[in-house]
Amino acid sequence: MLESMLNSIPGAIQLGLLYACMSLGVYITYRILDFPDLTVDGSFTTGAAIAAVMITHGYSPWLATACAFAGGCAAGTVTGLLHTKGKINALLSGIIMMIALYSINLRISKVPNISLIREHHLFASISPWLLMPLVVIVVKLLLDAFFHTDLGLSLRATGDNDRMIRSFGAHTDNTKIIGVGLSNGLVALSGAFVAQQQGYSDQSMGIGMIVIGLAAVIIGEAIFGKRSVFWATLSAIVGMIIYRIVIAVALRVPGFQSQDLKVITAVIVIFALIIPTAQRAYRQKRAARRRSAELAAVLTGDGQGGGR
Repeated sequence: MLESMLNSIPGAIQLGLLYACMSLGVYITYRILDFPDLTVDGSFTTGAAIAAVMITHGYSPWLATACAFAGGCAAGTVTGLLHTKGKINALLSGIIMMIALYSINLRISKVPNISLIREHHLFASISPWLLMPLVVIVVKLLLDAFFHTDLGLSLRATGDNDRMIRSFGAHTDNTKIIGVGLSNGLVALSGAFVAQQQGYSDQSMGIGMIVIGLAAVIIGEAIFGKRSVFWATLSAIVGMIIYRIVIAVALRVPGFQSQDLKVITAVIVIFALIIPTAQRAYRQKRAARRRSAELAAVLTGDGQGGGR
């Protein structure tokens, strides 16, 4: 069993790199904008569907992948418009767009799934081990650079305190729309890569992506903490790789089967959320006990001094 677990790790790392752009997208909405965006479950499939359709129609896989990114950006932009201009709750905006994308994705692909096995896609000529690390590094560095521009700083500030930013005359609606659009563009980009690597696009492949993305972000933060943008984007990538390794190892444990994947994901997210909270509570209690002990020592000293 141990040998089987070890053999599964390289494949898990490769999957982590394929899904890394998705975790970066979730990081933008979940951590930077504080926007609970469920569009992710639909835009992931949108990217896969656009890439698969264009590749099967003879277009360049690079162009198909770029168009998948653009399609995800468009989906996220609509979600941002529903929230900012339509004044719809952020969570509800994402749910509405996720539901709409189910039909839109079927319109794009015409059929529930598209095979890419005999098509010339990216990984037909380039190994994922060669392409994906390069893509992930480039995307990460571009994001880091973007977050240090004026627009990127405005986006980060909007997530921290949008009321204060509005009081300075900034257009927070625009930054939210751009942020949600960019986030879903990265998610769709990941969907395009995954579809080409696994050899098909399927209408159900995006189900649960938001939970997986959150798990990766939370796991990464538990390791690296919340520091600079450089470390934050790195933690989202590493968190996804670790998540995939944990899933791969867990599925090799006797008794677990492939249909248990969603349960394992839910358990990972639960622990990733509970452990940091429990650690903070423990540190607060320990600090409170220390302060109580110091106060008691001071009061005891004053009482003894007063007695003398």
